[in-house]
Amino acid sequence: MLWVKSLHIVFIASWFAGLFYLPRIFVNLAMVPPQSVAERERLMLMARKLLRFTTVLAVPALGFGLWLFLGYGIGRGAGWMHAKLAVVLLAIGYHHACALLLRRFVDGEPGRSHRWYRWFNEVPVFLLLAAVVLVVVKPF
Repeated sequence: MLWVKSLHIVFIASWFAGLFYLPRIFVNLAMVPPQSVAERERLMLMARKLLRFTTVLAVPALGFGLWLFLGYGIGRGAGWMHAKLAVVLLAIGYHHACALLLRRFVDGEPGRSHRWYRWFNEVPVFLLLAAVVLVVVKPF
């Protein structure tokens, strides 16, 4: 079980590293002047590759978490686990929102301001903080 927990933690940390950085690329994309085609294309390439890589990391993170929950019954029936599962669903939703925002950049649709993306970039910090507190402190 310790191997599964260890792998779960590593993949969660890796997944969230991508969720921390991808919106930062969106901030930079929102600030690129229209005439800077090469800079925009470079950032778009980075964003597409990072989204793909982050998605690949999310799969084993979620799989090992499911293994811990179903296979070992960790937290089953506990209030903190229900709250943590809600945070996981929010993280998946955030990941999906990143994919949709990237699609809008690819399609050339008018995006949001770089300030909006800066605030959007803070969301995964709070999601990770909430998940860690719920798992370690088990407040309820």
